Amino acid sequence: MTRRTLTALTFSLAAFWIALDQLTKLWAETALVGQPRAPILGGWFGLVLVYNPGAAFGLGTGFVWILTVIAGIAVVVLFVAALRTHTLLWSLAIGSMLGGAVSHFFDRLLRGDTIGSGKIVDFIDYGGFFVGNVADIALVGAAIGSVLLSFLGVPFSSPERPKSAPTQK
Repeated sequence: MTRRTLTALTFSLAAFWIALDQLTKLWAETALVGQPRAPILGGWFGLVLVYNPGAAFGLGTGFVWILTVIAGIAVVVLFVAALRTHTLLWSLAIGSMLGGAVSHFFDRLLRGDTIGSGKIVDFIDYGGFFVGNVADIALVGAAIGSVLLSFLGVPFSSPERPKSAPTQK
């Protein structure tokens, strides 16, 4: 695959995750508001609407603006990484991470009373252990994939081409 094709794939995958996450959150905010937890698969999973002002497991609840800044920095770093990825598997991982990070950044930036004070919309209950969303699935899946790619030694980008030696006269 050409580098241009990989870049297009990376950003298309990110756009897919952003759209899927935001659409499912829109659905959750209309269908689940005021409803009790709806069990799925015998209670292993469930649907319940939760607004999370913190990070994973509700950590950092009092520091929403700091989490917004961190999410913005993560988006910039992942955007740059997306432009530098030269392999298909890393493009898939970075595209998924970028999509999840951008969607969470949108939530932090726009789902609050003021810009940067937003809460993450969570609605997928994992057996009462924690509640997440589609962006979390993209982020966790991409993180696991990235660790595996690293352990397997899959290169992130093409090796530098050796510079040709200057010709002697």
